[in-house]
Amino acid sequence: MLKILVATIGLLLAAVIPAAAEIGDDGLHKEKWFSVTFRDMAEDIAAAKEEGKRLAIVFEQRGCIYCATMHEKLLSDPEVRDFIEANFKVVQYNMFGDEEVTDLDGEALTEKTAARKWGVVFTPTIIFLPEEAPEGKTVADAAVATMPGAFGKWTFLHMFQWVSEKGYETDEHFQKFHARMLDELRAAGRLDVE
Repeated sequence: MLKILVATIGLLLAAVIPAAAEIGDDGLHKEKWFSVTFRDMAEDIAAAKEEGKRLAIVFEQRGCIYCATMHEKLLSDPEVRDFIEANFKVVQYNMFGDEEVTDLDGEALTEKTAARKWGVVFTPTIIFLPEEAPEGKTVADAAVATMPGAFGKWTFLHMFQWVSEKGYETDEHFQKFHARMLDELRAAGRLDVE
């Protein structure tokens, strides 16, 4: 009887406590739903569109406590994870990595030279790309939004929602969108933090 009780409690805890993200050989946290690609930005944008999604690339680095927080607190939250997984193709980059990347302008880079070229100086940094790959631009020039850092749940989720809804094409700045969404959460009695 005790064994059954212990097994039942274990199963309940496993269902409630999110599993820690796996750490790869490169020292980066891995999500099963992240996409592994050839890192050709134009191809990745087109592939995301074919899947009915948007492309987001996330720069991380080994030992990054903010990256760990993003994986363990944000990407493990079902509401956040499910929205991102349904609407975005996410490709992970190592800020100091050597894997080859092809920029939108056709230049072959490594992950670390891409980070420098695109102005990534903090991890995590998430770069959101347009639905169509513009010709002759760099990723930095084409990005519709960039999120440097691991924010709280609602700021993080709202940025993905704002990009998904093409808020960058409207007069509603992200900060106004975020404030409106927080007001809606308060009205619904769902605002627990932020």
